[in-house]
Amino acid sequence: MWCVNGTVAKVALKSGGLTPERLSEVRAAGSALLLSAIVLVTCRETARVTRREIPSLVVFGILGLAFVQYFYFVAIKRLDIGIGLVIMYTAPVLVALWARFFEHEPVRRRLWFALALALAGLSLVVDVWGGVTLDGLGVASCLAAAVSYAVYIVMAAHALRRGRNALSLLAWGFLFASVFWLVVAPPWSFPTDRLTESASLLGRLEDVRLPVWLLLGYVVLFGSVVPFIFIVTSLRYLSATRTIVLAMLEPVGAALVAYAWLGEELSAGQIVGAVLVLAGILVAQTARVEPIEPAPALRALEERA
Repeated sequence: MWCVNGTVAKVALKSGGLTPERLSEVRAAGSALLLSAIVLVTCRETARVTRREIPSLVVFGILGLAFVQYFYFVAIKRLDIGIGLVIMYTAPVLVALWARFFEHEPVRRRLWFALALALAGLSLVVDVWGGVTLDGLGVASCLAAAVSYAVYIVMAAHALRRGRNALSLLAWGFLFASVFWLVVAPPWSFPTDRLTESASLLGRLEDVRLPVWLLLGYVVLFGSVVPFIFIVTSLRYLSATRTIVLAMLEPVGAALVAYAWLGEELSAGQIVGAVLVLAGILVAQTARVEPIEPAPALRALEERA
């Protein structure tokens, strides 16, 4: 769903006439409403927050959700989707560096190899040796999105370790993200007339037209809420590291969708660079030493004691 979401969002931006601010506002507000409803129906008790939690939830919502969406939308409007996501997905490497230097977690030496792979890959993706022919603002937005994504990962991990329910965390995060965007881009100035207009799907589907509101519906429902619920569900069966590694399929899948739909192509050098970046992310994830959980039988004995 996230692989398709990048192309749908790009169509909404370029053909639907929406700005990155407005698309971020719609995605945040729509996600906040749907996730809040789900939390209230399924696990209302987890929606409660203490005064001490509010500042961190505000930061999580603005820096971790509002900004990552905004910078991502700016980036894919100016760059090919595959390139934008490859740069953005260097976030796990930043998280591993944060864990090493600021949280003093035990990290294997392979982290430095991972960093070298990621930097070498990025240099090929942005074509450093050719004089950086990519859009400068687009590249800067990708890097900003990577930093915001790293903030999201770190803050979400801390909140979950403190006992915060994942769905309620997302609901509160999107709520504060939507409040932020409602202040920055007041709703009374929203171009509502565009919602009923039809937009060309661009690329190889240029002759097909859909209403803008339907594109926004996909971005909110299948580009945000449903995949987030799947991610949260997967954490019951997989470790966070494995989940992030599997999420690395998004840049690959999104690039394939963008190629098939929009005709966006990567050069041979950029493909090699993308592979190096993804390899660096994989190595960085395995460089972190996860705490060993006790066996189920031992854990049961400890709980009885």
